[in-house]
Amino acid sequence: NATSSAIEWSTTARDLGVDAVLVVAPYYNKPTQEGLYRHFRAVAEAVSNFPVVIYNVPGRTGCNIAAATTLRLAHEVDNIVAIKEASGDLAQIMAILRGRPNHFRVLSGDDAVTLPLVALGADGLISVASNEAPEFISRMVDLALSGNWPEARDLHYKLLPLMEANFIESSPGPVKAALALMGV
Repeated sequence: NATSSAIEWSTTARDLGVDAVLVVAPYYNKPTQEGLYRHFRAVAEAVSNFPVVIYNVPGRTGCNIAAATTLRLAHEVDNIVAIKEASGDLAQIMAILRGRPNHFRVLSGDDAVTLPLVALGADGLISVASNEAPEFISRMVDLALSGNWPEARDLHYKLLPLMEANFIESSPGPVKAALALMGV
């Protein structure tokens, strides 16, 4: 939950050869929007020419990254390439989708709302349920991205009970229990 730690971990990840970093808002501290902007910008500048994905999950961090802040980062910092949006605020996500630059991707951070987000223009999903059912989640997203809404919707409703079960207790407990039962 400190910019210095986020820079250190991001630098290590880059040096180890990972493809990108997913950087969460500093939890507990509840920074202002300007503070969030400066946090993500500092991390991105420390690992320039390396992809940074913003992770907005206010239910975990205690603060929301506003659409205006996300768009400011997307337009001003070249290596901030995407956001994993798990705010649950459709109006906010639509504002990001409407105002984003061409290179910036919007990824659902909530399995259950992925289908409507793709319908609104989102680019994909960073998923919990894909740990348990990767082929089915991937297929649902691929169907939606290709415009095959009837099949994507059918698969969504088949997967919805799994998506919901993953949150019957605090995440990631349920998915870890499921994976243990699967021998993973």
